[in-house]
Amino acid sequence: MKKKVVAIGLSGGVDSSASAYLLKKQGYAVFALFMKNWQDENSDCSAQKDFEDVQKVCKTLDIEYYTINFEKEYLDLVFSTCLEEYKLGITPNPDILCNKEIKFNLFLKKALSLGADFLATGHYAQKQIIDDHIHLLKGVDPNKDQSYFLYTLKSEILKKIIFPIGHLTKKEVRKIAKDQNLSTHAKKDSTGICFIGKRKFSEFISKYINYTPGDIKSIEGQVLAKHVGLSFYTIGQRKGLKIGGKGNAWYVAKKDLKTNTLFVCQGENHKALFASKLLAKKLSFVVDDFSINTPYKCLAKIRYRQYDQECTIEKLEKDSIEVSFEKPQRAITEGQSIVFYKDNICLGGAIITKIL
Repeated sequence: MKKKVVAIGLSGGVDSSASAYLLKKQGYAVFALFMKNWQDENSDCSAQKDFEDVQKVCKTLDIEYYTINFEKEYLDLVFSTCLEEYKLGITPNPDILCNKEIKFNLFLKKALSLGADFLATGHYAQKQIIDDHIHLLKGVDPNKDQSYFLYTLKSEILKKIIFPIGHLTKKEVRKIAKDQNLSTHAKKDSTGICFIGKRKFSEFISKYINYTPGDIKSIEGQVLAKHVGLSFYTIGQRKGLKIGGKGNAWYVAKKDLKTNTLFVCQGENHKALFASKLLAKKLSFVVDDFSINTPYKCLAKIRYRQYDQECTIEKLEKDSIEVSFEKPQRAITEGQSIVFYKDNICLGGAIITKIL
């Protein structure tokens, strides 16, 4: 019987490296794809170092590799979209958008066009057939589960995807890589947004967005300082406000785009940082014909690595939903995603548009 062919997306990190080994061990015919999404000579992104690590891993595992350039597509479909939201004072999630538009769309199609039966990635997530539908499940390691970033994937796409390490912990993955003498076994995890690298967010984004200074006011309306532009702040932010005085630290509570005002409150548990309801749009369920009757109780996260929160989907109209929480949530942020769960099953999610 002819071996099934799997294209593994190799990033130069330990997760995808261990995934490549496991796929070979399981008997697949494996080739690697290294994807370039961003080119910036001033960036601290380690694209060249990552590519060198990909070459070393492929040599160790004796697999072929190809480089795919999606810089233009990433600029058009991800970065430009995020930039428009930053200009509106919204805080988008580029990783979720990249997964939807690039990795599990264009990258997947490229892998299949090169002869692959499946695309594999080093994400900490799983899939399972339940009631004749393919569902997205959390990864076993609660500290590394990445289902939050994958909620836009549909069952039809998941048919063609393999997550080789979703059933493992990070510690186990590093051990596998070390045991197989993979050069990436001790490599640190990449963090932050790739195109920004190690630079400050404000430093990078100011190349694309003009500074529009305005007042920083307390929730009560007292002018405390000046901000450099609403695009450079996010809800719940503490650092960089440059507000002196006695008492607890100050935190960003909300933005008023019309008056270009940044409102802050004192103390990390100030009531202004909490809300129990939100509106969200662009609803996407993993299983296309999944339907719910409102009110619908489930669990949700409003940010990566947050513990599951009990919530109720109160209203559902086309791709718009209203959600209430059992407990008030801190720093709900417009532009970020709310992702829904039933136990370990990721149902889908939506983009937060308003805090009620």
